[in-house]
Amino acid sequence: MASAVPVTELIVRKRDGGELRREEILDLIAAYLADEVDDAQMAALLMAGVIRGFTTDEAVALTEALVASGDTIDLSALAGPTVDKHSTGGVGDGTSLVVGPLLAAAGCQLAKLSGRGLGHTGGTLDKLDSIPGFRVDLTPEQLEAQVQTVGLAIAAATAELVPADKRLYALRDVTGTVASPALIASSVMSKKLAGGAAHVLLDVKVGDGAFLPDPASAVDLAQLCVSIGESHGRRTAALVTDMSQPLADGIGNALEVAVAVDTLQGRRGGRFRELCLELSAGALQLTGVQAAAARTQVEELLDAGAALDRFRAFVAAQGGDPTVADDPWQVLPAAPVIGDWTPGDGVVSAIACRRIGELAGRLGAGRRRQGDRIDPAVGLELLVRVGDRVDDGQPAARVHARTEDDLAMARAALAELVELGDAPVDPPPLVHDRVGLE
Repeated sequence: MASAVPVTELIVRKRDGGELRREEILDLIAAYLADEVDDAQMAALLMAGVIRGFTTDEAVALTEALVASGDTIDLSALAGPTVDKHSTGGVGDGTSLVVGPLLAAAGCQLAKLSGRGLGHTGGTLDKLDSIPGFRVDLTPEQLEAQVQTVGLAIAAATAELVPADKRLYALRDVTGTVASPALIASSVMSKKLAGGAAHVLLDVKVGDGAFLPDPASAVDLAQLCVSIGESHGRRTAALVTDMSQPLADGIGNALEVAVAVDTLQGRRGGRFRELCLELSAGALQLTGVQAAAARTQVEELLDAGAALDRFRAFVAAQGGDPTVADDPWQVLPAAPVIGDWTPGDGVVSAIACRRIGELAGRLGAGRRRQGDRIDPAVGLELLVRVGDRVDDGQPAARVHARTEDDLAMARAALAELVELGDAPVDPPPLVHDRVGLE
């Protein structure tokens, strides 16, 4: 290590509840990337930190070290306010496909580096891949040029961006050290800081379909992420939002693009549209727009079709077929087998959100391991939400499958994942908390 402090001493100090200094963390991460610290030592230190807890100062320093491990993107030459939006992941969460065009229409510059889905959560890049011709492999120069002209670009992060985070995450994944607020926050925020935006809005999910099951832990994570962003000179805020049930009707890649287009066309309401408006207004607040004015502005831009026009230009700029903005199902791949599921009569009292996402994955819409191939056409449409009454014979879900056997499998599974009762049920709130916003 570049530091005079041996890594074994750092492990022991953390094991005993002590705190690592900023310089020690910077040296540690640099030494780990240089293979001067091995995986066993780093795993031991991470486990000690998970058990004992990391301080906010340690999380801030770790974020700095991760950012310093690779390239960063400089957006300072862009004309408008630069904004980034990030979700911690969930089921049916394609809000970036609406929020990005909305913010671009509002005069913001959004350069978003996204990832692919793993497990029950879908990745933005996987959704965009379902649009014929769309490409996500933009160079930093191409990314900046497109944002300058369109106001929006969504691309894959390069291997040179925050490489230490990729290596640490792979180690955490196999050593049971993922579930640490400081490690999660530093991983999220390092990528946001490296992306170069001056304003960062986070959507921290809570509930059965999220990584965080209860609102208190989600608020804690949101506060930590906001503290890290502000410590590094970025205007940062977070919404803590519900993921106890799927957000949108569509769960699957082409299906989620179609939902986004329907929303941009003004043909869809409900919780998905409302959260897109909340996130867009929150991001505008970060740039200095008052809360009420921000909400009014994004509603007007959505209703007037300005965000749809920006989506069309965004798709065309990245090589996709822009007519997806006019008639998505003339462009998007469709599943060969489509069938409804009817549960009977009653009130929807609970939906197993995570397992719904996993069911879509079993149909082929997701991947269990990195490198698994995704079928963009398959997935589920969930036609009811908690609190809805379902009449006998009314479809509650629609399955988009590759085979009749897959359709039968999904129908049988849905009977265990959507619970009906007799008593009225109040739906959960969509937004649990706002951190860093009025």
